[in-house]
Amino acid sequence: MYTESDLVRIAKRENNKKRNYLVVDPLQGKHIPVSPGKALQMFSDLAKLLGEYQGERLLIIGFAETATAIGAQIAIELGAYYIQTTRENIPGVSYLFFSEEHSHATEQKLVKDDLDRIMGGIDRIVFAEDEVTTGKTIWNLITVLEQHYDGKLRFSVASLLNGMSGDAVKIFADKGIGLHYLLKIRHDGYPEAADQAKADGVCHQQNLSKAEYTARCDIEGRMDTRRLTDAKQYENACGRLYEEIKERISLEGCRKLLILGTEEFMFPGLIVGKRLEESGYSVKFHATTRSPIAAGSSAEYPLHERYALYSLYEEDRMIYVYDIEDYDAVIVLTDAQGDGQEGHRGELSLLNAIRERNNIVYLIRWKV
Repeated sequence: MYTESDLVRIAKRENNKKRNYLVVDPLQGKHIPVSPGKALQMFSDLAKLLGEYQGERLLIIGFAETATAIGAQIAIELGAYYIQTTRENIPGVSYLFFSEEHSHATEQKLVKDDLDRIMGGIDRIVFAEDEVTTGKTIWNLITVLEQHYDGKLRFSVASLLNGMSGDAVKIFADKGIGLHYLLKIRHDGYPEAADQAKADGVCHQQNLSKAEYTARCDIEGRMDTRRLTDAKQYENACGRLYEEIKERISLEGCRKLLILGTEEFMFPGLIVGKRLEESGYSVKFHATTRSPIAAGSSAEYPLHERYALYSLYEEDRMIYVYDIEDYDAVIVLTDAQGDGQEGHRGELSLLNAIRERNNIVYLIRWKV
């Protein structure tokens, strides 16, 4: 199946005293550019491990920001409801709050209003993650869910990687929480590997020089997985998004493409990228992120060039993108809805980062 050499690279975190390393998965499509088809296939392989729950009424919860696409694909494969955690603000809703204590941005939340509508008809919640290290974040969320609902829910966890200790696994087993994963790993050597890594890669600061996208398009029909979503309907909406993109922008003479997602917004870009691959294009996908990770020059180190950006979602939020390569065209695909000053700064800093190596850059906003 999958090996550690397939799924694990160790990077050095910046400004995080709780954990000095980050496990970077080169097939996930977050930090490292990857074939969208390969990423989605890996997520589907994880979903296949959950076959014992067929027939149950399932809710899949994907963790922001790195596991939002994993959760969406699992929910599609299982015909389940889907909702993701988020760090963004949604007007007019109430939340359940919990903590991801080791993360750069610790506060997480779920839209409680949506959970209230369906929780009486759900048999099991499956938490989707890229990696489970201690299980503390999931445990924090389970505690909150059990405080607000009747306590009859069953829980399971699906992750690409599992690095839990024996004691942590026993705690979950004693509560009857199933753990499903593609690869079991040990973290023993990861802190030392991060300590030894040299942060001598290329780092670019925000560039707000005046520039224009090749074209900017607003496409309607967005489904937002920060709200409760029927996963099959979401997949169909992403398919319609692809068809609209193909009609709205010109890829004539282009063969090598990048689809770049923004922060929590990953799955639609992966679907669009896979459809383009199926049409004969060579496509890579990755996404911007809140995580500040050191860049290194060593060939063995996973991330070599870092661009600091402003977010498209919130004024003054610092985000990053890593290792932008040379492409015939780049499509930035976002669900950031605002077009105020903060959006302008985010769009401009991202455009200038991409323009370091690419001339044709499209900005696609998926709008309500």
